[in-house]
Amino acid sequence: MKNPETLSEAVTLLQQDGYTEDFNIQSNCVECKNLDLKISPEEFLIDKFYRFEGDTDPDDEEVVYAISSDKHKLKGILVAAFGKDADALSTDTLRKIKMREHL
Repeated sequence: MKNPETLSEAVTLLQQDGYTEDFNIQSNCVECKNLDLKISPEEFLIDKFYRFEGDTDPDDEEVVYAISSDKHKLKGILVAAFGKDADALSTDTLRKIKMREHL
């Protein structure tokens, strides 16, 4: 399978793979607004990720993460800024999410 060329292609591909929840990073948790949950980042694993650079500014980067929690039986998508647009609190929370070993 080829890698997606855009952020929206990556989201669509991951949704087709069962990553249906929409996650957001908070200062100390991963939030799932749809289910009204705030979960410790240590309870998630990164299954896949795709990195994208902005068309006009290479420093304008985003990463699309496919994350899952076996404990909570959740799979979803987390989009985060990378590079100069990333804020320190989100970066610290993201660092707590471990990579699945098969990556």
